[in-house]
Amino acid sequence: MRGIVWLDSPVKTYRNESGSLPELRISGDTSRFAYKNKQGHRSAIRISRIVSETLRLGGMENVRWFVMGDDDTVFVTDNLVRILNKYDHNQYYYIGSLSESHLQNIYFSYGMAYGGGGFAISYPLAKALEKMQDRCIQRYPGLYGSDDRMQACMAELGVPLTKELGFHQYDVYGNLFGLLAAHPVTPLVSLHHLDVVEPIFPNVTRVQALQRLKIPMQLDSAGLMQQSICYDKTNSWTVSVSWGFAIQIFRGVLSPREIEMPSRTFLNWYRRADYTAYAFNTRPVMRNPCQKPFVFYLSRASIKSNTNLTTSEYTRHHTPQPLCKWKMAHPVTLIGWKCTRSLILIYGIGPQEETVAGS
Repeated sequence: MRGIVWLDSPVKTYRNESGSLPELRISGDTSRFAYKNKQGHRSAIRISRIVSETLRLGGMENVRWFVMGDDDTVFVTDNLVRILNKYDHNQYYYIGSLSESHLQNIYFSYGMAYGGGGFAISYPLAKALEKMQDRCIQRYPGLYGSDDRMQACMAELGVPLTKELGFHQYDVYGNLFGLLAAHPVTPLVSLHHLDVVEPIFPNVTRVQALQRLKIPMQLDSAGLMQQSICYDKTNSWTVSVSWGFAIQIFRGVLSPREIEMPSRTFLNWYRRADYTAYAFNTRPVMRNPCQKPFVFYLSRASIKSNTNLTTSEYTRHHTPQPLCKWKMAHPVTLIGWKCTRSLILIYGIGPQEETVAGS
């Protein structure tokens, strides 16, 4: 895997940084292209040409895919490879996902891969794009960004978007907990706008939160954020596990259909608590005081090489709990949870074996 960072102008670097930085390139002059969108910035033209400019560098004969993301996009590279391996790189493929915002998708396109979530273009398609992109861009001076210019050229080439739900634009504000705790059953490929939302783990900085997430990511990237729903019959609890991230315990028996929907812990891109503004189903945060979840966040994870089992531990996040008058077992006495997983899953074949125990 080779990475290149494209800039609009040179930046100062130091000798001791050369080994840790990716290859830096300066984009070509785009002053000849018209840009007429009053709300955007003409840098969108430069960014939209990055795939073509990368191809022109040469030495790309053995490349299968070109993957593009923003400067605030975090990729889970192993999962990116897993997703791309599903497709024939010798064919034309344009792979990515939509915005979480219904209004954003209406304004831009429901057929566009959003650049913040990242997208992938197969090598043959990149070659076809490079031959016509500059002429294509000239025909769309009124578009806002780079990703809608890219989609316009894909439309001219007759290539539709292949949607993969693991690419995340995250056009939301607030807390991503509801989205991450109910991640769809597909590898987590990318995260975006982490500088806009709250840290994904509480009481730490955004960087520290990502460093903690790297631990399960390196142990079992395919299982990261995958949701399992189980039931404690003795205590009448519903337990939702988002592996490598968090565990939720709900008093009472809730259906999987309800728990697999993200709870609205976040606001839409226009900072409104409007559930009709999302391009997917959501559920309200529990209003019944007895069904407010008890949340346990990942604290550590490890793997036993001789058994190929991962063990992850989760510590309770202490927040005030409303008074509950139900006469049933109370999760407040639990300090933490431990999960073990067998690394046997191949996506599309079946679920992983998972064991959950409270302490």
